[in-house]
Amino acid sequence: MIKSMTGFGRCEVANENQKITIEIKAVNHRYLDVNIKMPKKLSFFEASMRNVLKEYMERGKVDIFVTYEDFTESNYAVKYNKEIAKSYVTYIDQIANDFSLDNDLKAVTLSRFPEVITLEEQEINEGELWQDVEKALRGACEAFVEARVKEGENLKKDIISKLDNMLENVTHVEERAPKIIEEYREKLTAKVSEYLKDSTIDESRILTEVTLYTDKICVDEEIVRLKSHIQATKDALIAGGSLGRKLDFIAQEMNREANTILSKANDLSTSNYAIDLKTDIEKVREQIQNIE
Repeated sequence: MIKSMTGFGRCEVANENQKITIEIKAVNHRYLDVNIKMPKKLSFFEASMRNVLKEYMERGKVDIFVTYEDFTESNYAVKYNKEIAKSYVTYIDQIANDFSLDNDLKAVTLSRFPEVITLEEQEINEGELWQDVEKALRGACEAFVEARVKEGENLKKDIISKLDNMLENVTHVEERAPKIIEEYREKLTAKVSEYLKDSTIDESRILTEVTLYTDKICVDEEIVRLKSHIQATKDALIAGGSLGRKLDFIAQEMNREANTILSKANDLSTSNYAIDLKTDIEKVREQIQNIE
């Protein structure tokens, strides 16, 4: 099983007290880069959330969006700060005495003074809240991985199809190679015969020239390595796992071999096969960039 680095997952966990919604989106990236956007109230869960995420993903630029809705009315409590109220009363009495003023302070007025009556958020049960956050996170991760796997299977089929095309072009190059040598030998013999006319042709000299030409254009090693790389890529895709970096390295090696074949080609057909080969390799590399 292989996974794409692009994907989306969403999960919502709700009860009579709250609703937590988590969405996960990801695109290609060389490493795992996680960005979590969530309410400040849940920020102390970030480290735990990152540990959970590592169980489901290894590479990609991942954005996590967390929303939290509180349905309860018991999260806040009214608090009466008696000592602060006492200080206000003391100083108001002092002001009235100092300036011979009537002290008409009323309880309602005093309650409106800063910090006399406040709303305080009740302590939350972190354990219970984390259970819901984790449940939503794992649900989103599972949907996210499912989407990645589905896209990964599509990538796998497409890459294997392109690998088959590459192997076909490599086979054409392999079959064409001996024909190029024979054609060169025939052309060389005909040209020498034309120059020498009735004179006897030195077959050993012809053989030497053909041998030198063969060494110059020989692509046997490149063909063997390309076949090996193509098969290794197929085997890795079938085995599955996190193999994006490995396949990218193999694709670079395949491109190097194709470039060598193209540089050695002294034949139009071989050049065309090599160009087609390079085109397919580039397409494969583009697809490999999407694999985790």
